[in-house]
Amino acid sequence: MAPSKKIIQVVFLTSMMWFSVDIMLLITYTTSPESNFSLKLPFGNDQKRNTGRERKSGRQEFDKMERRDDWSMPQVQSHQQRGTQRQIPRDNPRVGIRNRHQLGEKHEEKNPVVNFEKKHNIVALKNNDHLQHKAGEPGVRNQQKDTQSVDLQDERNVDQNREQKIVQKDLPDVNNDKRRQLEDIRRKNFNQNQIHNVEQGVNLNEKDDQVSDSVSEDLESKPRSIMRKASVKLEPKSKGSPTYNYVRDLDVTSKPRDPNGPGEMGKGVKTEVKDASKVALGFKHASFNEFVSDMISLERALPEKRPPMCKRKKYVDVLPETSIIICFTEESWSTLLRTVHSVLNRSPPELVKEVILVDDYSQRDYLKQPLDEYMTQFPKVKILRLEQREGLIRARLRGAEIAQGTVLTFLDSHVECHVGWLEPLLQRIWENRTRVVCPALDSIDATTFRYEGSGNIMGAFEWDLQFHWVGLPRRELKRRQDESYPIRTPAIAGGLFSIDRQWFYELGSYDKGMDIWGGENIELSLRTWMCGGSMEILPCSRVGHIFRKSQPYKFPDGNVKTFLRNTQRVVEVWLDDFKPLFYSMRPELHARQYGDVSERLELRKRLKCKDFKWYLDNVYPELDVPDMDVTARGEMRNLGVGKCLDRQSNGPLGLYPCHGQGGHQSFSLSRKGHLQYESKCALPWKSTDRMGLGNCRATRVFKFEHTKNNAMVEAHTRKCLSVSRDKNFVILQQCDGSPKQQWKWSTYIH
Repeated sequence: MAPSKKIIQVVFLTSMMWFSVDIMLLITYTTSPESNFSLKLPFGNDQKRNTGRERKSGRQEFDKMERRDDWSMPQVQSHQQRGTQRQIPRDNPRVGIRNRHQLGEKHEEKNPVVNFEKKHNIVALKNNDHLQHKAGEPGVRNQQKDTQSVDLQDERNVDQNREQKIVQKDLPDVNNDKRRQLEDIRRKNFNQNQIHNVEQGVNLNEKDDQVSDSVSEDLESKPRSIMRKASVKLEPKSKGSPTYNYVRDLDVTSKPRDPNGPGEMGKGVKTEVKDASKVALGFKHASFNEFVSDMISLERALPEKRPPMCKRKKYVDVLPETSIIICFTEESWSTLLRTVHSVLNRSPPELVKEVILVDDYSQRDYLKQPLDEYMTQFPKVKILRLEQREGLIRARLRGAEIAQGTVLTFLDSHVECHVGWLEPLLQRIWENRTRVVCPALDSIDATTFRYEGSGNIMGAFEWDLQFHWVGLPRRELKRRQDESYPIRTPAIAGGLFSIDRQWFYELGSYDKGMDIWGGENIELSLRTWMCGGSMEILPCSRVGHIFRKSQPYKFPDGNVKTFLRNTQRVVEVWLDDFKPLFYSMRPELHARQYGDVSERLELRKRLKCKDFKWYLDNVYPELDVPDMDVTARGEMRNLGVGKCLDRQSNGPLGLYPCHGQGGHQSFSLSRKGHLQYESKCALPWKSTDRMGLGNCRATRVFKFEHTKNNAMVEAHTRKCLSVSRDKNFVILQQCDGSPKQQWKWSTYIH
């Protein structure tokens, strides 16, 4: 029996040896670059019914081959070998997904799934806690002091990361690289199942952020020989490819806040009767309640006002730096400092190149040496002092001249920035540098300093070119995906916006022929849209602003005259055939000088800008063009009370002493009988007997006939336009021929 046992053992061992040799030769043949033969190893996705014994044997055999020094497939090079090693800054708080770049080939990941994820810029998300921190903490938690410890910790977590949900970055340029990589794979005659599984790791739809949870499982189940081929042939991740991180919501304060302090969390502050004189003095000094402002902390906390979807948005880690330019003249101490603190406290420091304070020739003592001394604690703050009063427009140009950031961000000097305000602005410019982006403007009450959020609105104007806010039209509501989506705005308020520095100058910066401020925001809006750019308001970027009813400083030529001159320059350069609509409201401006605009006209020609008709059709179709075929225009004076018809803001049509300056008293009577103010027509005011303004296409629009005895007779009711009993409004009454029903226009057109 003993010899038989030995014979059986020899035969069995010999058979196993030849079987192993055959397997080795077969695997070597199938893995060579010249071979088109595809071997399905026992751990393939379609071999899951194999026994555990066979599965284990196959993996052991592959692991032996993987450990061989003479492995025939080219090894994946590390970042060090390619000469593109990327150091992780030790003091960089923006280190999000940890890198393994410093480990080199010694620590090169052997897991094909992880290699595939790294090659395709796919990031395994486990805990995002290290990307977030609570408001008030002066930095990012869990920041590592030693970069190698970061790498080693990540190496130990590889197996855990393999089981996590994977997210594909939706960068258009990265996706183009992925498409080219897929073509390389197809040229290697991979079968359709293999290509399908590779495609699952590539975001071919830029709108999709999530990849199916089964992707990692599918990739793991494929033969490792196939995965190694893919990892070699696919192009390596390009140097500097960005990763996406959640907004950090920084809110760093110099000292702990008092939660019960005045104005904390944006609460309003009420004053006592005994402080009435101090409140009045503050309003006279600043045009807002300076007394209350001085009571509130310079670093007060603000309530959350962003749409909930904003917290789910991610931003690249390679956003451009910005220079923040804040112009001021005779600004209050507390509001100016609160502005600077909110900028520095709630902005990622690596994104703020500098903060430039432009002093437009202030004369108040506290804005001189005391301000210089206070700002020495902030190395990034620079103060530029102008030697004469230049006005907002030219002061901003002076600040932009010395700015070094890639992006220019202009702010008013009485604002408070919300947490997470900066990243959304820079992200949109990073995606498209021709965008001019604005934060959503929340309101800070001028009396109580209560911080109040605003709804989604957009900037607009009428034919007098005065800016105002309007609700979103139906077309924009339909276009936007959710409340956090950018709002395409026809115009901006002008006080707060970000723009690529190079694009700012390519576009013509500001019109240097304008004085102080007024009209420059409409000019920039028209120029941006008509010359190849776009404008957006971002609900995820929020800044509170004190809206003052008047300015505490003076205009050299008066605020009305300055505004009209600036606006006239806009009209002459940008309104084309629609100029008469503006001048019909301001006929006195025909003889007014507005300066030389030849340089701006040449700029428009050089930029090959579109015409104003294109702007109306594509950007602002809600701006109705009034009927220009009119029989009378200008002032409409009542002969009985001696007052003129006046458009009162958001109210019924009223009567006001005639001032001869047009504006709210500039009306027209079309040949169709419509009593027009700009693009609006007279119609019933709510459920009263008064008159208001509305859409000229409405069914309730009045039609008037101006008779020879100066009566304005309504066509449908045959009633006459008359004066109310209190002599402040206009109403329709039975015609009686009294002076209260007689009207005279300043200009008649036959």
